[in-house]
Amino acid sequence: MTNQTYDVIVAGVGGMGAQTCLRLAERGQRVLGLERFDIPHTMGSSHGVNRIIRLAYFEHPSYVPLLRRAYELWRDLEARAGEQLLFITGSMDIGPKGAAVIEGSLASCREHDLPHEVLSAAESMRRFPGYSLPADYQAVFQGDGGFVASERAIVAAVNLAMAKGARIRAREPMIDYAPLPGGGVRVRTSKGTYEAGRLVLTSGSWIGEQVPMLAQTAIPERQVLGWFQPRRPKHFRLGAFPVSNLKSEIGHFYQFPVWHVPGFKIGLYHHLHETGTADAISREPTPADEAILREGLRRFFPDADGDCLALRACLFTNTPDEHFIIDILPDFPEVVVASPCSGHGYKFASVMGEILADLATGTPPRFDLSPFGMQRFTGTA
Repeated sequence: MTNQTYDVIVAGVGGMGAQTCLRLAERGQRVLGLERFDIPHTMGSSHGVNRIIRLAYFEHPSYVPLLRRAYELWRDLEARAGEQLLFITGSMDIGPKGAAVIEGSLASCREHDLPHEVLSAAESMRRFPGYSLPADYQAVFQGDGGFVASERAIVAAVNLAMAKGARIRAREPMIDYAPLPGGGVRVRTSKGTYEAGRLVLTSGSWIGEQVPMLAQTAIPERQVLGWFQPRRPKHFRLGAFPVSNLKSEIGHFYQFPVWHVPGFKIGLYHHLHETGTADAISREPTPADEAILREGLRRFFPDADGDCLALRACLFTNTPDEHFIIDILPDFPEVVVASPCSGHGYKFASVMGEILADLATGTPPRFDLSPFGMQRFTGTA
């Protein structure tokens, strides 16, 4: 199988790649999506049932316009797929008074006029009895927060992309890529060689291996998510418990109400601080993984500290400043790079698909992407 020609090849059909394939196919582009694993799969960053989405973005107010468009596109996707993919639960950003998570969330709310409430620890626990918070903690509640059904959204985007003419090939990893003499790019895989006008790299934790200038910048990190049977299930059901980020002296925990699979879901950013190459990092959970999640349960969610129902490992890929990289390779302008996302990128996948389709077709994106340029790490212009 050699020299099949496309307008755009997308390498990595996960959260962002699936959306990119869809948006390109909708524009009449001849699209090839290449995925090294299955679609969807459990070896990357987009599995584990669901991912948080929120407007009160403590990371930086500049993300809020992207999020507003992301919400629109998630709703558009679920309408066309005939399946609910976006669930609104409200979101809580929680920490000690004056903590960065509180002040950052408030900054986004104030700059973008987002309706919100500031709750004391006591008020938070009265409203949501599943929490057990120290007296000096606060929470910013924002009613538009919730979660996206992450794996189902990938399936929906891929099905719609294929219906629009995209070709999607699983279990076909990209080996390398190179410029064509007259412009464009040649992509070599385990099964063949393809040519295209543009290549979009949405390969998550493999991006540092595919873009040498990011080898020391895009660092894969092992994460483990846990699902635990609540002792008081009514406090953690969908409709009674929001999604939340809770930053404390023992770490930054994130939580979901019970949904789709049994158990209250909890994770810990930077988990056990285990980094390595994407293929070498273990996906097998251990007792140590459960123990560190239970520490968060005991401290802040004691009514959820019941039997373990599932542990699942996934990968984050972090930049030094924990912001995204969305850019075009400076020495190879036919290649668009869209990763890593430092553990908070999935919620943006819908709008990033639109943005990456713009970059791959020479259309000026509607958003300022300068904060996400790779030159901030590489020193390139």
